[in-house]
Amino acid sequence: MPKKIPKAVLLLLALALLLAACSSNNGGNNSNSSPSPSSSPSASPDATQTPAETKPPLQGEDGLFNIANFSNVKSKTGEPIEGGQITFGLVSDTPFEGTLNWNFYDGDPDSQVLGWFDEALLTWDSSYVYTNDGAATYEVSEDGRTFTFTIRDNVNWHDGKPVTAEDWLFAHEVIGHKDYTGVRYDSTFENIVGMKEYHEGKASTISGIEVLNEKQLKITYIESNPSLVTGGIWTYPLAKHIFADIPVADMAASPQVRSNPIGFGPFKVESIVPGESVVYVRNDDYWRGKPGLDKVILKVINPANVVQELKSGGVDLVDSFPISQFPENANLSNIEWLGNVDRAYTYIGFKLGTWDKENEKVKMNPDAKMADVNLRKAMWMAVDNDTVGKQFYHGLRWNATTLIPPSHPEYHDASNPGVAYDPEGAKKLLDEAGYKYNGDFRTNPDGSELVINFISMTGDQIAEPLAQYYVQAWKAIGLNVQLEMVEFNTFYDRVGQNGEDDPSVDVYQGAWAVGIDVDPSGLYGPTAMFNFPRYENAENDRLLKEGVSEKAFDKEYRLSIYKEWQQLMVNEIPVFPTLYRSIVAPVNKRILNYAIGDGTGVYLHQLQVTQDSPVVAE
Repeated sequence: MPKKIPKAVLLLLALALLLAACSSNNGGNNSNSSPSPSSSPSASPDATQTPAETKPPLQGEDGLFNIANFSNVKSKTGEPIEGGQITFGLVSDTPFEGTLNWNFYDGDPDSQVLGWFDEALLTWDSSYVYTNDGAATYEVSEDGRTFTFTIRDNVNWHDGKPVTAEDWLFAHEVIGHKDYTGVRYDSTFENIVGMKEYHEGKASTISGIEVLNEKQLKITYIESNPSLVTGGIWTYPLAKHIFADIPVADMAASPQVRSNPIGFGPFKVESIVPGESVVYVRNDDYWRGKPGLDKVILKVINPANVVQELKSGGVDLVDSFPISQFPENANLSNIEWLGNVDRAYTYIGFKLGTWDKENEKVKMNPDAKMADVNLRKAMWMAVDNDTVGKQFYHGLRWNATTLIPPSHPEYHDASNPGVAYDPEGAKKLLDEAGYKYNGDFRTNPDGSELVINFISMTGDQIAEPLAQYYVQAWKAIGLNVQLEMVEFNTFYDRVGQNGEDDPSVDVYQGAWAVGIDVDPSGLYGPTAMFNFPRYENAENDRLLKEGVSEKAFDKEYRLSIYKEWQQLMVNEIPVFPTLYRSIVAPVNKRILNYAIGDGTGVYLHQLQVTQDSPVVAE
C-alpha cells in the first residue's frame, strides 16, 4: 500500500524532526509519560553511532564523567554462536509489581519485564517520529485528522492467533471504559472522535474508530496536532480473544495479566516467580525474524549486589546501573559500558490538592500546607543541585532548571535558569512571607507549628543520604522537614497513582521518564492521574491546550508556547526539577547486537552471544 503523506502531515513531520536523538534506554515505544517507561531497544535502521573505541576518555581531568563520551551501541567483537541464553538484571530494591500488560502497567520495573515479550505496533525514529518500519504502518488524511493503520500479515500473538484491528480497537474500548482501573486514559484519548461520549456511558461504541478489515483500523481525531505522530496514538493492542470475557474492572488483576501474560514480541513468557524472576523462550514466529537467542532469564538484582553479579557473570546486562557505583567500577575487565542522555528528570513535588475520582480531575486545596508559592520557592532556593550532581553522581546527573529536559533540546529552554541556589535569599523570602523563626524552626504565618512530611524512594546506597541532604538544606533555612523512606510501589501508591492521595504526604521526591512527545499534559494537565501535585491553573490549562493545537504546527509558535509554559512552572512551582539524568549500562563482553536509546537500529531479536558462558572479571 502506498504511504501517502499529505501537506498537513508534512508540516507535522517537519516540526517533529526538530527533536534530537538523545533519550533514555526506552525502545518499547511507550507513548505515554509514566514513572519510567520500558528499556527494550528500538529504533530506525539507518541511524549511526560512533564506535565506543573512538570515544574520548570517559573521565575528565576534574574527575567528573561526561555522558557525551559514551557510546550507546555495543561494539562488535567476536563471532556469534548459534542460540544460547543470557541473564538480564532488573536493578531494584523491591519486587516488580507484576502488572504485565502495557494497557494496565504503571511503573518502571513492570515495563522492564514487558519489553522482552511485548511491544508497540508502531516504532519511531531517532527524531521520535512514528515510522512505517514497525509491526504496523500508517497513512494520514489530507487534514491530518484520520489515520489508517495496517497491521502486517505476519504479526501474531504468542498463541498463534493474529494480532488484529479488533485487538487494537479493544484496547481503546477497555482504556476508555468507565470501569477501567489503569492510568492511561487522559486528554490524548479524549481527542478521539466519540471517545468522551463512550467514556461517559452516552455511547456504546467509539464512533471515531472503525475496523476496516482484520488488519486495518481507522481512527479519526477531533483535532490534528503535532503530537499525533510523536506519541499521541495508543499503539498497544489487547488480545480480545483472551480478555473479552473478563470484566474490565477485573482485567488488571487477572491471571492473563499477572501470571500468564501474552504478547507478540521476540520472546515468550515461559514461567514467572512473582516479583522476582521471569524465564522467556524464543518466539520463532516473531514478525521481524527468528531471535538469535534461545532463552532470556530476567531476575531482580538488589542495587547492593549488582557489581558482584556483573563480575561473576551472574547477569549479562542490567537495565540501569546505579550511577553512584560507577566510578569505582568503570574499568571492570569483563564489561563494556554504554551510556546515553536519559529522557527523564528527578524532581521535588508539593501536594496541593487531591484527585477527584467522580469528575476524574485534580482538585486543588487552597488551604494545603504547601499552598504558599513563597514556601515552595524557598525550598527550591535552599538546595544546591549543581553540587549534588557532582558529589553524588560524578557529573552523570546535573542541575535541572525546567520541566522539559535537554533530551528534547529544541524545546528545552536552556536560557531559563530556573531558580538559583540562594539559601540566604530563601531565608529572606520566608521572613517576608511571615514564616517566623522561633529559634528552632519556623512557624506558619498564623503562628502555628509547621512540620513538613517528606517521602522519598528507597533504592541504591545514596538514596537516603541524598534525601537527607535535602532535609538538612531545608533545616538550614529554618524548616522542620520529617523524612520517610518508602519502597517504590508503596511510594507511588501514597502519592496517588491509583487516585488515592495520602493526606500525610506534603512533599515527595520523584522522577519522571518523559514520553517521546514533548507535550507535558500527561503529567501536569488537570485530568492527568499522573499530576501527583494535584495542580491546576487556568494559564497552565491554556498553554497545554495551545501546545497541541492546530496553531502549533507552526514551529515558532509551539516553541514559544512551551517556553512560556516552562517559565510558568518556574513561577508557580507545583514541583521543581532537581537533576537531569543519564544512563550507564554495563554489558558483558560476550554480548553482540545490543544498544540503549532510540535511533540505534538495534532490536532485541538481534541479540546474540559469542560464547556459552558469560565473561568473568579478572
